Amino acid sequence: MFGFPPAEQFSPTRWLTDGDTVQIGHCTLQVLHCPGHTPGHVILFEPTTRHAFVGDVLFAGGIGRTDFPQGNHAHLIHAIKHKLLPLGDDVTFTPGHGLESTLGEERQYNPYLV
Repeated sequence: MFGFPPAEQFSPTRWLTDGDTVQIGHCTLQVLHCPGHTPGHVILFEPTTRHAFVGDVLFAGGIGRTDFPQGNHAHLIHAIKHKLLPLGDDVTFTPGHGLESTLGEERQYNPYLV
């Protein structure tokens, strides 16, 4: 896909859960379980830089799809309002695709959250 060679099949050796941390080099990321787009979706938050990697949970001006098997709109909105937004309006996030934004911008202008 996209010109990359096929990946070899593998089995995970660890499942991430809410409250875990992931170390990448000198960076420690906090794991937050944010289901809704998919049941086991997690986001990664780096508190020092105030940056979150949210995948397809939240977008600039939108939210992730919930029409996939086991997707759940109510769970997605709950995860955004109770896991992401409490991180603070100053937090910048990178979605799975599209433009970066801040949680403050989305709290104020995202039509799915107001």
